[in-house]
Amino acid sequence: MDIQDLYQEIILDHSRHPRNFGKPEGEFREAEGSNPSCGDSVRVFVKIGFPHQLIEDVHFLGRGCAICMASASLMTEVVRQKKVEEIKTLIENFQAFLTGNEKRNAEIPEELFPLKGVRQFPARVKCALLPWHALEKIIP
Repeated sequence: MDIQDLYQEIILDHSRHPRNFGKPEGEFREAEGSNPSCGDSVRVFVKIGFPHQLIEDVHFLGRGCAICMASASLMTEVVRQKKVEEIKTLIENFQAFLTGNEKRNAEIPEELFPLKGVRQFPARVKCALLPWHALEKIIP
């Protein structure tokens, strides 16, 4: 199995069995993102701890293509227990990563590498970024 096959399997697994899927109990900030042109829709729920501005918990609901659902699932795993300031930088770096405009030494968590193939399909970049844009609306 080559790396592309492995990445494809990871994307399919996260889209078929999304992690942290569902509306959580308790107090959460939330934001929605939708792409009317393709029908993808995602709602992201985040609990931010004070005073450290740490993402304590994150979940999502939605429906959409495999890329959108996998990206949301991977996002929930990557951002948990990170500070809000780190997340802001990560969103910026991830967007650059997907568009091929990454900065030298920009850090992207290894867990997000399977989404690199999306940059070969510019129309699908919006699908992968949709949950991240919803997250961006929530964080202060």
